[in-house]
Amino acid sequence: MRNILATILLFIALILVACGGDSNSESKGEIVFGQTSWTSTKAPTQIAKQILEEAGYEVEVMLLDQPVIWESMKHEEVDFFMDAWLPYTEATLWEDYKNDLQKVATSYEEVPLGWVVPEYVEEETIDDLAGQAEKFDGEIVTIGEGAGIVDISKEVMNDPNYDLEGYELVPSSEAAMMSVIDDKIKNEEPFIITGWRPHSMFSKYDLKFLEDTQEHFKYDNVYVLSYNGIEDQYLEAYDILSQWNIEVTELEDMMRAYEEEDISFEESASEWIEENRDTVDQWIND
Repeated sequence: MRNILATILLFIALILVACGGDSNSESKGEIVFGQTSWTSTKAPTQIAKQILEEAGYEVEVMLLDQPVIWESMKHEEVDFFMDAWLPYTEATLWEDYKNDLQKVATSYEEVPLGWVVPEYVEEETIDDLAGQAEKFDGEIVTIGEGAGIVDISKEVMNDPNYDLEGYELVPSSEAAMMSVIDDKIKNEEPFIITGWRPHSMFSKYDLKFLEDTQEHFKYDNVYVLSYNGIEDQYLEAYDILSQWNIEVTELEDMMRAYEEEDISFEESASEWIEENRDTVDQWIND
């Protein structure tokens, strides 16, 4: 009896394995997203990942520095990047890769970035920082080297029209930069960080951009990028993401939920998809 039962169980197991093999063979291919450590990249990447999985693709997300992502797209090792700031912030990268890459979709338009201070400080422009280095501990805290906002900040530091003697640009990480805000704002201490929208900092704290009177920082659009010819390899994935767009406030809500309520981007992405089910279905079925 036990031998018969064992034979039946083995037969069932073989059937399940075979079915699994058939399922995998029906995959439309593997899509690789490049993702930075920035929360502004994590949220849209997770939404796009789940949508493409629903459409039948296997999806991998690779955590990489931004310049590496662009180089990897050029060599078709990464298929999509959801967070390219153009035409200004990442102009240098685009100049290097514009013959190899394409803009697939516009995520959102006219988003600000620059140097950010708390509302309770009196300074309103970068010009106002002259002679105030001691007040701000002589630091402008930014994210990691290689990001466009860091390169532009270096231009600002070297602009002879701004008297920024005594200040130092301090590259760190997004987490370290947020820690500065958290620590300083408790006691209403002055600070300067680099900021951009979408970001949870603007829904969590009263902050303001310092006016850049020399116009180094300009409003960008944010694009989904891929390499030229992606539509020949993964037409359906390309068609889906070419329709992609999202509201800045929706991303900021996801970021704040992640930071304050420990709601993962996987969970909030799933909720976003269900809340926008008609739109997602249209993207997939068009």
